[in-house]
Amino acid sequence: MSLLAKIAEIENEMARTQKNKATAHHLGLLKARLAKLRRELITPKGGSGGGTGEGFDVAKTGDARIGFVGFPSVGKSTLLSNLAGVYSEVAAYEFTTLTTVPGVIRYKGAKIQLLDLPGIIEGAKDGKGRGRQVIAVARTCNLILIVLDVLKPLGHKKLIEHELEGFGIRLNKQPPNIGFKKKDKGGINFTATCAQSELDAETVKSILSEYKIHNADITLRSDSTADDLIDVVEGNRVYIPCIYVLNKIDQISIEELDIIYKIPHCVPISAHHRWNFDDLLEKIWDYLHLVRIYTKPKGQLPDYTAPVVLPDGKTSVEDFCLKIHKNLMKEFK
Repeated sequence: MSLLAKIAEIENEMARTQKNKATAHHLGLLKARLAKLRRELITPKGGSGGGTGEGFDVAKTGDARIGFVGFPSVGKSTLLSNLAGVYSEVAAYEFTTLTTVPGVIRYKGAKIQLLDLPGIIEGAKDGKGRGRQVIAVARTCNLILIVLDVLKPLGHKKLIEHELEGFGIRLNKQPPNIGFKKKDKGGINFTATCAQSELDAETVKSILSEYKIHNADITLRSDSTADDLIDVVEGNRVYIPCIYVLNKIDQISIEELDIIYKIPHCVPISAHHRWNFDDLLEKIWDYLHLVRIYTKPKGQLPDYTAPVVLPDGKTSVEDFCLKIHKNLMKEFK
């Protein structure tokens, strides 16, 4: 039985099972099994397999990296061409872009790398249509722009989220506040500092036993779900901010535009006519959480043209020195 068939079987069983207190334990087990199978799918067991084919990832340059993810023919390439001035082939048929096309923009003194990724289709996380390589590149980005077509239904947003979640990418979420520490002996030690609506000691034990973990300390510091616990145990999840870019607003009415503006994490634009790009860039800057640091030569005015850009939270003197050159740290007094 192939991995995909196993996954489909478990998903069907989960869909059939009613959700209530009596079945919570069983659902937790199924979720853990599903997560394990998904991980095998992402990192296949066994040898190196065939050749890797042509290169897909692009070297990381600049201060931050943004990936455009979306279905074919929603205007990702047009957006890249008009934002960064790089030519990415644009045509009226789907799958025009076949490999990653990089571009760079300068905004508020920061160099931001933009990646135009090929369109993904339903089932991309299971390897359909080069989907795995596309999502693997998306994992390395600091921010994901999900490009959607305004005229197509919002169901597309759900589908893309589902594909990315299946690959261990969590959008606009914080890592769950769960302490997890493996031990050599002493069984499962379970403590919850606040009331739990879903997890109890029994469910936690069964999920961990699915991973063959029988000795560990688990501390739940917030009301967590079985999925949160599985994310922590797997340990390979990446938490990336995400903006939904609704393209082609030149084809809808003003009233519809007002409704669209109320959706959270959302920016309506028209890539073809270059409408609302300033709003998009401002939002990108907000979501990247970058800090600009201006340097000043002795006895002169600060240089306000070329700041050193660091991610928020990594702004110690050490981070600053490493960003300029790694030898600076060694020569520091």
